[in-house]
Amino acid sequence: MAEKMLPIKEAQEILLDRIDPLPVVEVPLWQAVGLPAARPVTTDIDLSPFANSAMDGYAVRTADLAAASPEAPVALDVVGHEAAGHVFEGQVGAGEAVRIMTGAPVPEGADAVVKYEVVTVTGGDGNEGSQASFTAPAKPGENIREAGLEARAGGVVIEEGEVLTPAGCGLAASAGATAVPVHRAPRIGIISLGTELVAPGERPGRGQIRDSNSSALMAAAAAAGAEPEFYGIAPDDRDAIEAVIRRAASSCDMVVTSGGASAGDYDYVTALVAREGEVLFDRIAMKPGKAITFGIFDGTPFLGLSGNPAAAVVGFELLARPAIRKMRGHRADARPRQVARLTHDVRKRGSRRLFNRARVERDPRSGVLEVTEMRSQNSALLSTMQRANCLLEIAEDAAGPVAGEMVDVVRIDIEEGTEL
Repeated sequence: MAEKMLPIKEAQEILLDRIDPLPVVEVPLWQAVGLPAARPVTTDIDLSPFANSAMDGYAVRTADLAAASPEAPVALDVVGHEAAGHVFEGQVGAGEAVRIMTGAPVPEGADAVVKYEVVTVTGGDGNEGSQASFTAPAKPGENIREAGLEARAGGVVIEEGEVLTPAGCGLAASAGATAVPVHRAPRIGIISLGTELVAPGERPGRGQIRDSNSSALMAAAAAAGAEPEFYGIAPDDRDAIEAVIRRAASSCDMVVTSGGASAGDYDYVTALVAREGEVLFDRIAMKPGKAITFGIFDGTPFLGLSGNPAAAVVGFELLARPAIRKMRGHRADARPRQVARLTHDVRKRGSRRLFNRARVERDPRSGVLEVTEMRSQNSALLSTMQRANCLLEIAEDAAGPVAGEMVDVVRIDIEEGTEL
């Protein structure tokens, strides 16, 4: 069994080295938003498939307007009308124009579109049978979106690993896709350990507390892109704990427990994983959440977190979340980081790396980012985690920073891969 207290970076590397992207499935376009494509998405046609007008106006031959000026306007006969979905089948000849709407195909013979606002209509309503007067030349290609402007047939419109936005889902639809290949959502088994725990809907008796960790960790798993399943509360009994962990491991891609991972008389988790599988680490030089076990149980990754609620959430954020994202095929596995000015002194004891709950905000007067710790760093308090938007990170060998010092913060409110 491992006893070394690892740096968090080394622990993350060990964990992620045992995690692989999950098998590929196809999901409807609207369900692919926020997910990386597991394979490239190509188009079967040019996008767009035809040259089309960039605005409402008149499709013209630039040669007809070469001499147009305010003093000597050029009048053209309007011989047709085109709207999106309505095609003018003729050809624009000398001295002719076609009324055209945005997105409509540019008719044969025309090489420019003049916007409606600078054209004077005479002798009609602007459609067939009217005349349109132009007071300036037009340039070839003016206000025309060429065929294949976005992509050519056979070209890639969504790269492998590219995260789809709502616009990307629409782009895939334009390319003829009805579904997108993605790595399936991992199933994460969540287990709470402790005889003192009761369900949230129960009123706790003396010596009992409500199980808050399962709700917090299931929400964190869902937010990371997983499908969490709660396997219940296991009492401090070796056989009961083994049974529920074995049941979860048999049908999940990862099992996450909270509680039972420190050195108390009833902490069976690490010993169980060591006996039935492999423990890769069981201590991390971080605060909160030193007692974290990671290993392989029945072939399934297992992560045992602290029973203290805030410590469990921080541990999940730093370890389980990157693992889930790797399973889903994401390339960016780290939250954005910033440097902010500390508003107060911070006490630091011991040699563990701190991840203190804090809020970072921009000073409206100076424009400088400032960070303030939450009122308490007690690892049992979820309220401070609820209201934090960052983790103030202080290295193992660093002294406690003082007010005005620039410090590192991890933005837990911003998606991985976001440029700040």
